[in-house]
Amino acid sequence: MNLIDVVEYVEQNIGSFHTKRIASLDSLRLSKVLKRKNPYLFKAKNVLTAEQIVRGILDAHISSNEETIFGDWLEGLAIFINNKVYGGWKSGIKGVDLEFDKDNIRYIVNIKSGSNWGNSSQISKMISDFKTAQKTLRTSNSRLNIACVNGCCYGKDRNPDKGDYFKYCGQRFWEFISGDEHLYTEIIEPLGHKAKEKNEEFMEAYSKRINMFTLEFGNRFCKKNGEIDWKMLVAFNSSGEN
Repeated sequence: MNLIDVVEYVEQNIGSFHTKRIASLDSLRLSKVLKRKNPYLFKAKNVLTAEQIVRGILDAHISSNEETIFGDWLEGLAIFINNKVYGGWKSGIKGVDLEFDKDNIRYIVNIKSGSNWGNSSQISKMISDFKTAQKTLRTSNSRLNIACVNGCCYGKDRNPDKGDYFKYCGQRFWEFISGDEHLYTEIIEPLGHKAKEKNEEFMEAYSKRINMFTLEFGNRFCKKNGEIDWKMLVAFNSSGEN
């Protein structure tokens, strides 16, 4: 594993993560977000200003969305690293992100961000996808020795053998795809490439969206005296007529 290759990959590609963050923010519409939020919760928390509501829904959206965007980006990094070391490739099989051969074993890998990524039904779906992938691969090579792996970019799981698959998290995952036990700490520094200037661009877009949504919310859901019209907000969110 050549860390210089990783640094170059990160510097060339980390910009796409920041670009997608801003694009997601720019495409957001207040009406759509408000219909997905709980107006009763805002009232119960004694939220009194339009800006508080707007900032709350924006921050919740950003937190969830960034995790997804960066998870996809880390998946790309993992596939790049594995390709450099073991010649792995992005799989075209449903539910499988990475395939590679090592020690006469074909590894099929489903990559997630953190270790606590899914509920029981989602995990069952992954297992089902693994079994389907095994059948697909053995159609062309019945003697193929296949191992299924759920790889998580961060976190821990002290019991990796799950029966139907292995679960490697954090250090174990990065070592599994690269052969380097220290990679999980070595990749952290390159990820900060131009982070300060990129975050300044994001904060500018974020501030504009806060101002725009606050103005729109005030015009639509505030009374003339400035008080939030809770009945109107709840009707917009939950009325069968909308």
